Amino acid sequence: MAARSAPSCHLRLEWVYGYRGHQCRNNLYYTAAKEIVYFVAGVGVVYSPREHRQKFYRGHSDDIISLALHPERVLVATGQVGKEPYICIWDSYTVQTISVLKDVHTHGVACLAFDLDGQRLVSVGLDSKNAVCIWDWKRGKMLSMAPGHTDRIFDISWDLYQPNKLVSCGVKHIKFWSLCGNALTPKRGVFGKTGDLQTILCLACARDELTYSGALNGDIYVWKGINLIRTIQGAHTAGIFSMNACEEGFATGGRDGCIRLWDLTFKPITVIDLREADQGYKGLSVRSVCWRGDHILVGTQDSEIFEIVVHERNKPFLIMQGHCDGELWALAVHPTKPLAVTGSDDRSVRIWSLVDHALIARCNMEEPIRSAAVNVDGIHLALGMKDGSFTVLRVRDMTEVVHIKDRKEAIHELKYSPDGTYLAVGCNDSSVDIYGVAQRYKKFGECVGSLSFITHLDWSSDSRYLQTNDGNGKRLFYRMPGGKEVANKEEIKGVHWASWTCVSGLEVNGIWPKYSDVNDINSVDGNYIGQVLVTADDYGIIKLFRYPCLRKGAKFKKYIGHSAHVTNVRWSHDYQWVISIGGADHSVFQWKFIPERKLKDALHIAPQESLADSNSDESDSDLSDVPELDSEIEQETQLTYRRQVYKEDLPQLKEQYKEKQKSGTSKRRERAPGNSIRLHFVHGYRGYDCRSNLFYTQTGEIVYHVAAVGVVYNRQQNTQRFYLGHDDDILCLAMHPVRELVATGQVGRDPSIHIWDTETTKPLSILKGYHQYGVCAVDFSADGRRLASAGLDDGHTVVLWDWKRGERLSATRGSKDKIFVVKMNPYVPDKLMTAGIKHIKFWRRAGGGLIGRKGYVGTLGKNETMMSAVYGWTEEMAFSGTSTGDVCIWRDIFLVKTVKAHDGPVFSMHALEKGFVTGGKDGVVALWDDSFERCLKTYAIKRAALAPGSKGLLLEDNPSIRAISLGHGHILVGTKNGEILEVDKSGPITLLVQGHMEGEVWGLATHPYLPICATVSDDKTLRIWDLSPSHCMLAVRKLKKGGRCCCFSPDGKALAVGLNDGSFLMANADTLEDLVSFHHRKDIISDIRFSPGSGKYLAVASHDSFIDIYNVMSSKRVGICKGATSYITHVDWDIRGKLLQVNTGAKEQLFFEAPRGKKQTVPSGEAEKIVWASWTSVLGLCCEGIWPVIGEVMDITASCLTSDKTVLATGDDLGFVKLFRYPAKGKFGKFKRYVAHSTHVTNVRWTYDDSMLVTLGGADMSLMVWTNEMEGYREKRPCDSEESDIDSEEDGGYDSDVTRENEISYTIRALSTNIRPMFGIKPHLQQKEPSTDERQGVVRPPVSRAPPQPEKLQTNNVGKKKRPIEDLVLELVFGYRGRDCRNNVHYLNDGDDIIYHTASVGILHNVATGTQSFYQEHNDDILCLTVNQHPKFINIVATGQVGDSADMSATAPSVHIWDAVNKQTLSILRCYHSKGVCSVSFSATGKLLLSVGLDPEHTVTIWRWQEGARIASRAGHSQRIFVAEFRPDSDSQFVSVGVKHVKFWTLAGRALLSKKGLLSALEDARMQTMLAVAFGANNLTFTGTVSGDVCVWKDHVLCRIVARAHNGPVFAMYTTLRDGLIVTGGKERPSKEGGAVKLWDQELRRCRAFRLETGQASDCVRSVCRGKGKILVGTRNAEIIEVGEKNAACNVLVNGHVDGPVWGLATHPSRDFFLSAAEDGTVRLWDIADRKMLNKVNLGHAARTVCYSPEGDMVAIGMKNGEFIILLVSSLKIWGKKRDRRCAIHDIRFSPDSRFLAVGSSENSVDFYDLTLGPTLNRISYCKDIPSFVIQMDFSADGRHLQVSTGCYKRHVYEVPSGKHLMDQAAIDRITWATWTSVLGDEVMGIWSRHAEKADVNCACVSHSGISLVTGDDFGMVKLFDFPCPEKFAKHKRFLGHSPHVTNIRFTSGDRHVISAGGDDCSLFVWKCVHMPH
Repeated sequence: MAARSAPSCHLRLEWVYGYRGHQCRNNLYYTAAKEIVYFVAGVGVVYSPREHRQKFYRGHSDDIISLALHPERVLVATGQVGKEPYICIWDSYTVQTISVLKDVHTHGVACLAFDLDGQRLVSVGLDSKNAVCIWDWKRGKMLSMAPGHTDRIFDISWDLYQPNKLVSCGVKHIKFWSLCGNALTPKRGVFGKTGDLQTILCLACARDELTYSGALNGDIYVWKGINLIRTIQGAHTAGIFSMNACEEGFATGGRDGCIRLWDLTFKPITVIDLREADQGYKGLSVRSVCWRGDHILVGTQDSEIFEIVVHERNKPFLIMQGHCDGELWALAVHPTKPLAVTGSDDRSVRIWSLVDHALIARCNMEEPIRSAAVNVDGIHLALGMKDGSFTVLRVRDMTEVVHIKDRKEAIHELKYSPDGTYLAVGCNDSSVDIYGVAQRYKKFGECVGSLSFITHLDWSSDSRYLQTNDGNGKRLFYRMPGGKEVANKEEIKGVHWASWTCVSGLEVNGIWPKYSDVNDINSVDGNYIGQVLVTADDYGIIKLFRYPCLRKGAKFKKYIGHSAHVTNVRWSHDYQWVISIGGADHSVFQWKFIPERKLKDALHIAPQESLADSNSDESDSDLSDVPELDSEIEQETQLTYRRQVYKEDLPQLKEQYKEKQKSGTSKRRERAPGNSIRLHFVHGYRGYDCRSNLFYTQTGEIVYHVAAVGVVYNRQQNTQRFYLGHDDDILCLAMHPVRELVATGQVGRDPSIHIWDTETTKPLSILKGYHQYGVCAVDFSADGRRLASAGLDDGHTVVLWDWKRGERLSATRGSKDKIFVVKMNPYVPDKLMTAGIKHIKFWRRAGGGLIGRKGYVGTLGKNETMMSAVYGWTEEMAFSGTSTGDVCIWRDIFLVKTVKAHDGPVFSMHALEKGFVTGGKDGVVALWDDSFERCLKTYAIKRAALAPGSKGLLLEDNPSIRAISLGHGHILVGTKNGEILEVDKSGPITLLVQGHMEGEVWGLATHPYLPICATVSDDKTLRIWDLSPSHCMLAVRKLKKGGRCCCFSPDGKALAVGLNDGSFLMANADTLEDLVSFHHRKDIISDIRFSPGSGKYLAVASHDSFIDIYNVMSSKRVGICKGATSYITHVDWDIRGKLLQVNTGAKEQLFFEAPRGKKQTVPSGEAEKIVWASWTSVLGLCCEGIWPVIGEVMDITASCLTSDKTVLATGDDLGFVKLFRYPAKGKFGKFKRYVAHSTHVTNVRWTYDDSMLVTLGGADMSLMVWTNEMEGYREKRPCDSEESDIDSEEDGGYDSDVTRENEISYTIRALSTNIRPMFGIKPHLQQKEPSTDERQGVVRPPVSRAPPQPEKLQTNNVGKKKRPIEDLVLELVFGYRGRDCRNNVHYLNDGDDIIYHTASVGILHNVATGTQSFYQEHNDDILCLTVNQHPKFINIVATGQVGDSADMSATAPSVHIWDAVNKQTLSILRCYHSKGVCSVSFSATGKLLLSVGLDPEHTVTIWRWQEGARIASRAGHSQRIFVAEFRPDSDSQFVSVGVKHVKFWTLAGRALLSKKGLLSALEDARMQTMLAVAFGANNLTFTGTVSGDVCVWKDHVLCRIVARAHNGPVFAMYTTLRDGLIVTGGKERPSKEGGAVKLWDQELRRCRAFRLETGQASDCVRSVCRGKGKILVGTRNAEIIEVGEKNAACNVLVNGHVDGPVWGLATHPSRDFFLSAAEDGTVRLWDIADRKMLNKVNLGHAARTVCYSPEGDMVAIGMKNGEFIILLVSSLKIWGKKRDRRCAIHDIRFSPDSRFLAVGSSENSVDFYDLTLGPTLNRISYCKDIPSFVIQMDFSADGRHLQVSTGCYKRHVYEVPSGKHLMDQAAIDRITWATWTSVLGDEVMGIWSRHAEKADVNCACVSHSGISLVTGDDFGMVKLFDFPCPEKFAKHKRFLGHSPHVTNIRFTSGDRHVISAGGDDCSLFVWKCVHMPH
C-alpha cells in the first residue's frame, strides 16, 4: 500500500558544481547586485561571491545554451535546446519568471541580445535557416522574423547607437540588419581586400557606425557601415570567442587563454595571460569574459569561472570549477565525512566538500574514469577506468597504492565490502573480480554468471554475498569471496543488503512504469532509515520513491535540473544530502533532503514553479486512492468532440471533389428558392456536458446556448433572439462584467471564440488560431478587457487574450487532463486558475507564457477532480467544488479546509455580494455565507414547487444542476436535463425553457391541422410541443425504451411511436395514453406512417429491412414489404394510399403496393407523375440536386416538401438546413443554407400550413422552429447566404485585357531566364584560343619598337579631357505600368504632383515642370499603389511588389509604406502572399492597411502598418481577386472584387468575416467577374463588371444594375471623398456621346462622359482619380492624361510604349534626343531636356531596331517581319524601304561615312546596301557563314570592317563591303571601332557574371570617351564597368529599377546620359552620368 502514494519528504537543490563552458559563449555576467549569473545543464545560477550562496532558476525543460543580460542588469534572458525550445526572461533577484517566449524556434535558441532600452530582444535559432527573431518580450509577442543565414550564427548584437539596426556574425559571414515595419533586411559585410573572408565569432557595436568583431584567426576586424576598414592583427593568437563592451572599453577573450583589455577606440590597454597564472594550465581556453569596473569575470572551456581584480591581475581568483570534456559517470561518497568524490572522462578525480560547497582536492589520472568507491574506513579510494584497469589512491594525499589491469573493457562499477576486506570490480565484459584489500589487492575470485555488461553491485551486510545487475536487466547472486553463483533463491531470502543501488529486484519494482520494459533508469540509492529511494534516469529527472516499493508504477516526487542523462546518484553518509551527476552536462548537483517532520515548518518549499510542469505525469499525485469518478463526470470526460469532417474542411473537400465532378453540370440549374426561413424559437439548453453557461443580461433577459446557437431569451415576451455566428457546437459561455457582452467557444478543427453583443447579436471580436478540437471554458477578467480560454487539445491549452484587439497575450499547456473551468482573478488581471480532472492550478502570466502551480493539498486531502471554482474576497482566496460534493477553500495555492456541500459533484458555484451559491448533482441550490461557514438556505428543485406560469413540465425531481446564476431577485438554474428554471427567493420555481435530455433525438411529427408537433428521443420520452406563440412543452410521457420515429394520424387523434427495441405503440394524441402496441421486430423502428385520408393503414419500417403494414381498425398486420437490402430510412404514401415509396441505407429507392406489400418497379419518369401524400425521400430524380459535391463524406438525413410542392427542405450530417426549389433536378442544385444545429440534423418537417419548419438536432437534442417567409413577404433584411456547390460558368463575357490580367504570372528578377534564345558556351566559360605569337612561342620584349597598338575605340565628340563616369543617377523614366495594374495613378499635393509606378520604381511627377523623383527601395516589380487619404498621414504611399515564396526572406513579397516627398521608407511589411501583392488599400483612419496576394488562396491581410503588425489574415477566394478596398468611412469594413465574386468583409478582433454578394433580389442577375469598386453613402457599394454594367449593392444584397455604364469592362472606379461623386473608367470606342471616362452623381444615376483625345481606335482606362476640377486617367496604352472637368480638355502628362520589349534604341549624334522602337509597332522620339515625347510614328508592325545616320538626318528602322525603312528626320517621310528577309531584323547600322547600311537579321545574315545608289536599296553583298542569329553590329572607324555578335556567344569580324570573314587575330586586334555595342569579345569578358547560368547580358555600350562601359542584363540590372575589362568578373557598380530583361542601352552624345530600355516593363530609363572630378 505504501507505494501507492508518493513519499512525503522532499529534496531542495542546494548547490550546483560546474559552469557550462563547452559549446557556449558570452554566458557569464555581473548583475546589478554584484552577483554572478551563468548557467549549467538546465538551471540558471545566480551566485553571490560575498555570501557564497547560489540561487537557481528552474523554468527550463532542457539544456540552456544562451544567456543575455538586460541593460539594467537585473533581468536575464535564457534560451534552451529542444524540439520546441523557448526563451525565459527572469529576475535574477527573485529567480521568478517574468516572461516566456515560445512557439517560434525549433531545435534550440543559439544567441540572445537585448536592445539599448531593454524593450526588445533578438534571438537566433538553431534551425536550418538560423532564424532571427525580434520580440516585444514583455508582451511575449514576436515582432519580426527572417532567415538568418545558411550556416551557424555565433553572435548577434543590437547597434546601441542606431535605432532598429543589428549585427550578426558566424561561419564565414557578418551581416548588418535593419528592422523596418515587420521586415528584417540583411546586408552582408564586405570583406573586400582588407581582410580574409573568414568565420567571425563575436562582435560589439560602437559609435559612428563602427563594429568591432573577433575572428577565428585571432584578428579583430573593424567595420564601418558594412565595409571592413581595418584589421587589428594578432590581437590573440587563436580564435576570439568573447567580446564584452563596457563604459571603459572592450574586453576580449580567446582560445589562447588570454584576456585583453582595449580602450574605447580599440587601442590596447593590457593583457592577462591566464595560462601563466597560479591556477592556470596549458590549453586553457576562454569562452566568456565580462568587464565591470575593476573586476573581470572569465569563463573557460573547462567549466571554471575566474574573477580577476584589474590592479592585481596576476592573481586570478578561481570561484567555480567543474568537470569538463567527456561524460561524467563516477560518484562515491565518503563513509564518515560530508565529502563526495567524482571522476570523469576528463581523467580527473575530484573531492568536494558538501558543507563548504567547494572543491578540496583534485588529481589527474592517465585514463578516463568510469567508477569510484571509498573503503569503509575512508582511507582508500578505488577508481575504475575506461581501459579496464583500476587504481587505488590514498584519500588524504591522492598518492597511488596500486594500479591493476586484468580486463580490457571499462570498469563500470566497483564497491568495497562492508567489512572492508574485499573490493568487487564489475567490468563491461560481464565479469566481476574480487580483490583482497589487505593482500595488496590480490585477486581472490571472479563471478561469471552474467551475459551482459555489469551495471550495479551490492554487498550483503555480512560481506558474504554479492548481488549484481547487468545490461539485460538480470539480477544475479554470488557467494563471496569465491564468486560461486547462488542457484537456490531460498538461500538469499533472509539476506540483509548493506546498500541498495540495484535497479532490478522486488524491493524496487515500483520505480518502473507499469506497462513498459524500458531500461532508462541509470542509478538508484536506498535510504533505509528514511525509507526513501532516489533514482536517476536518462531524461534528467531525479525521483523520490518510498522504499521498499514493490508494485510497478509507484507514485513519486520528481525534480528536474539536469539536462539529459543523470548517470549516478548517491545519499551522503548521514543522509543529509543527495548527490547527482549529469553525464553530458558535467555537473554535480547537491540536493538537501527534507524529511517529513520538517515539512510542516517548510511551507516555503511550495511546489516549485516551472514551466515544464514538473508534475506533468502526475508524479506526486496521490491519485490511486481517489474514489471512482462520478458517472456523469465520467461520461463527460469520454466526450471527445472530434469530428470526421469539420465545417472548416468544406472548401478544400469541395475543391477535391469538383475535379472529379467536372461533367454533369452543363444543365441550366434552377435558381435557389424565393422563400427563406428565419430561426424563430429553440427548445433546448445544453446542460448535459456544460456548466455555468447561463446568465442574466443587464436588461434581465437570459442568455445561454444550445447546439450552435447563442440564445437571448426574453421571459416577459417569451421570445428569443439568436447569435448565429458559430458553425458548430458551442461548449461554453461567459458573461462580460458589464453584462451586455458574452463570449462563446465552439468545437472545430481551429475552434473560435466569439464575443458578441446580447442586444444586437452582432459579433465584436472573433478569436481563433490557438486551440484545437474545441474551446471548453472561457472567462472574462474583472475589467472586461481580457479573456481566458481553455481548449480540448491533448495539452488542454490555456490562452489569455486581449479580445478587443484579437491578440493572444499568453498561452501554455494547461494539463494533461481535461479542464472544466477557467477563472480569472478579479483583483489581479495577470492571475487565473484552472480546475478539472484531478487537479486545480493557479497561474500567473509571464510574457507570452503562463506559469502554473498545482494546488498544494498537504495532509488535508487528495488531489480531487474539480468541477467548479470561484475567487473569494481577496486575491489570495479561492473556492472550488469537487466531484465528491466538497467545497475546497484555498489560500494562495494551499488548501486550508474543505466543507461538505452536496451529495455528488458540485457542478456550479457563483460568488454574490455577501456569499456564495452552489448547485450540485443532488438537485439542490444552496446559499452560503461569505466564508462557507454556514449554509443559509437551500432550495430543492421539485415538481411540487413548479409555479403555474411554467412553460413545460419537470421530468424528474432533483435534476442534476449544471449552472446557477443570480440576478433580478431570482436564482436562475440550468439542469442536465436541458431545463432552465427560475427560482424565486421565496420558493416557487418557474420553468422557462426545456429540451430533450441526453441521447439522440430522431422522431418528429407535425399535427395535421394544429400548430403542434411531437418528438420522441433516445431519452425515453415522447413530448408534445406547442409551436404557437406560447412556445412550451404541452405534455410528456416516459416510454420503456427510446424511440426514433412518430406520426400523427390524419385526423390528429392518434399518435404512433416506433421504439428502439422493434416495438411500436399507438397513443391517444391528447392524453398520450396507450391505445395499442405491437412487438414484431428486433431492430430499431426507423419510420412510421399513417396512410392518407382516413388513416386506414399504418406502415412501420424497421432497421431489419422490412416494412410491416397494419390495418389500424382491426389492429392486424396485413402485409410485409420485402426486398430491401439494407435498413429502411424513409417511407412515404401516395395520395391514394395505394403505393409506398421507400428509401434504404444502401441508397435504394423502392416502391411497394399497399396493403399487401408487393414490390413494384416504377420507371423514374412515372415516379415523378405520381402525386405523393408526403415527400420525405432523399433519393430519386426529383431531388437529385440536393446531394452536395461531397456526398461521399456527408449524408442527407431528412427532407420534407411543402404542401404546395414548391420548396424542399433538407437536413444533413454537417448540421446544415437547406432549402431547394422543387423539383431539384440536375446535380448540385442551388440552395439557401442555414447553420444553427451543430452536427446531424436528424429530421425536418413543415407544419400543416407551411408557415413553419421544425428541425431536430440529433446530438444537440434541440428542437428548432423556423418561420417560413414567402417570396413576396420580405422585409429588407440581409437574408441568408445562397450558395451552390459549383459556381455557374457564366461570368458576364470575355475580355482579352481581363483574361490577360487574370492569367499573368509574375516572375521575380532573381529567377528570370534569358530573353533571347541563345545557345552555346557563355564567354567566361569558353577556352581561350592562343594567339599566333603564343602558338609560335614568340616572346615579345616588354618595350617593343613595333608601332603602339591602336586605340580600341575612336573617341569622338568628347572635347574635354577624358573623365571616367563614377555613377549613374536616375533622372527620368518614360513609362507607366497600365497594362496589367490598376488604380495606380494618384494626385498628391493638391494636384501639383502625380504619383504612379513602372518596373520597380515609384515615380513622383510634377505636372507643371515634368520633373520626376523616385522611390527605389523595392527590389522587384511594383504591382499596386495607393495613397493614404487621412489628413494625419499626408503624402503617405503604399506599394506592393512581386516576390517569391513567402519565407520572410528578402525575396519574399512585401508592401512598402513611404513618404512620397522625401522618399523615406516608413515601414516594410513582408507578407505571406506568395508570388506577389496585387492590391493595397488604407483604412479610413489611415492606420490600417489591407493587402491582397497572388497566392493560390488569394489571401487577404490587414496590417497595423506603423508597427508592422499583422492583425488578421484569411484566404480570400479560390480565384483571382483584382481589387480590395476599405470603405472610405470605416476601419473594419472592406469589399473585394475579382473573378466571379464580390465579397463584403468585416474585421472583428483578429478575425475576418465575409459575406458573398447576394444576387437573388433581382431577377436573372448572375455573378459576373467584378473588376472595380466604389462606395456611396448609406452602405451602398458599386462594382464594375467585365460586361460594362455597374452593380449597386445595399449591404451585401444586389439592389440595382446600371446596365452598360460602359461598352466594355469597367476597369477603374474612384470615390471622391469631398463630394461623393464617382468616376468610372472603362474600355470603349470613342463616340459622340460616349467616352471611356465618366463622372457620376453619388447614386450612379446621371453621368457625364469625357472623351480621351488619344486618336486610338479604342480607349482602355486602367486607373482614374479626381482632384480639384481635374480627372486623372491612366490607360492601357501607358498614357497618363489629365482631363479638365469644365472644358473636357485633355492634357497628356506621361507617355510610354504600350507593349514590350523595347528592343530598338538610338541616340542622336549631337542633340539630347533619342529614338525607341518596340513591339507595339511604334517608333517614338523623346526629348530629354523637355522631358517629353516629341513624336511617334505608327509603323503597323512590331519594330526591332532603329539607328541614326552619323549626321542625324536619316533614321533606319528594322522590323520584326524582315522589312526595313529609312525615314528623313526633317519631314518624317519615307526615303526608302525594302524587305529582303522573312525574319526579324535585329540590328541596323550606318557606316561612319554614311555610305553603307548594314542590316543584321535572325536569318544568320548581314546584308550590305550602298546608300549612294539612291532609295532603290539593292543589296550589294552579304556576310557568309554567320553561325547563328545576329544580335549586335559595330562598324570600324574607317568603315572597312564590321564586327558581328551572334546568338551562340561568338563574335566574328567581316570586311566591308565584300562580306569576307576576317580570321587573323592580330589584324582584328589592331582595328579601331567607331562604336562598341557588342557583349562578346575579350575586351568585355569581365561583364559576364558568375550567376549567369540561365540569364544573359543582353546589351552593352561603350561611352564616347572610350573608357566606360554600361551593360543591361536579364536580371533587370544596369551595370557600369571600366573599358576595356578583359579580366573575368570585373568590378562594377549596379543600378536597379528595371523589371527583368534590360534589352538595350546607349550613351547620349557627350556622355551626358545613359538610356536603358526595358523588356518586361516597356519603359525607358534616363540616367544622368556623374563624372569624376579632375
